[in-house]
Amino acid sequence: MDHLLISVYVLGLLIFLALVFDFMNGFHDAANAIATVVSTGVLKPQTAVAMSALFNFVAIFTVGVHVASTVGKGTVDPHIVDQYVVFGALVGAIVWNVVTWYYGIPSSSSHALIGGLVGAAVAKSGTGALVGGGLLKTVTWIILSPLLGFLLGSIVMLAVSWIFVKTPPRKVDTWFRRLQLVSAAAYSLGHGGNDAQKTIGIIWMLLIAAGVSQASDTVPPLWVIISCYTAISLGTLFGGWRIVKTMGQKITKLKPVGGFCAESGGAITLFLASAIGVPVSTTHTITGAIVGVGSAQKASAVRWGVAGNIVWAWVFTIPASAFMAAIAWWIGTHVL
Repeated sequence: MDHLLISVYVLGLLIFLALVFDFMNGFHDAANAIATVVSTGVLKPQTAVAMSALFNFVAIFTVGVHVASTVGKGTVDPHIVDQYVVFGALVGAIVWNVVTWYYGIPSSSSHALIGGLVGAAVAKSGTGALVGGGLLKTVTWIILSPLLGFLLGSIVMLAVSWIFVKTPPRKVDTWFRRLQLVSAAAYSLGHGGNDAQKTIGIIWMLLIAAGVSQASDTVPPLWVIISCYTAISLGTLFGGWRIVKTMGQKITKLKPVGGFCAESGGAITLFLASAIGVPVSTTHTITGAIVGVGSAQKASAVRWGVAGNIVWAWVFTIPASAFMAAIAWWIGTHVL
């Protein structure tokens, strides 16, 4: 696209919108990172949020930009991306995040963004604008991430139960109250490393469309990386309190040992996904891990009705945000 078609003011507005989405991503997903450590009573909410925000930012030093590349170049054809597509994608994702936050629904900010990109791109150029391989990878991991979180959470829980079977419960509780600080930090590290990159990918895509960056570049500009990690960390610092209760208390009752196992299973899943460049949902991952921990104890420990409602929110996220993004794209063509 001819970069002269995007004024510096519109470019600045869209980068600002992207950082607003990133902030809301941290705000919305703060519950995923702190719900278990708060609900088990290991940390007070304010302390947990501060720790999560810190490790969200520290993730900048631990992961590459594989996820950003998938979002920026592997979801929709870069040649059809313009200011209207980016505007539609961001507004669609932001609106869906606000709706689900208001009602306390732990939906996926990541898939809201992917859905927004798909909706805006299809509204402009039809389904031919989509990159099948990248979308297939993302959709596949919508299913795999909660299953992997479930599996790893269950395995860690069973292993811990077997190792500490003869240890007095009070001593186990004391040890895992300390260990859960490590697992919560690891999960926050994985959350920041995967989620911040999605917004990096959007801004990178916009800069390529505007001619500021080249499509052949292997990494986005450093200021984009720092800005996105800062925005998601600040969002986490302010926290999404409405969702904490659903994630940490309504699905299953957690003790410190269960919180440690859920966070460990979720963190492993996130690090794996970031390493292979898949933009997974931290919401899906930790929910699967929590359910896995609960079911490893006994099936009746899981409130399957609550878990089922969460799954329905996952199913609707991409089509709902895509629909909103298509409307936003149309509005953008008239106001930008």
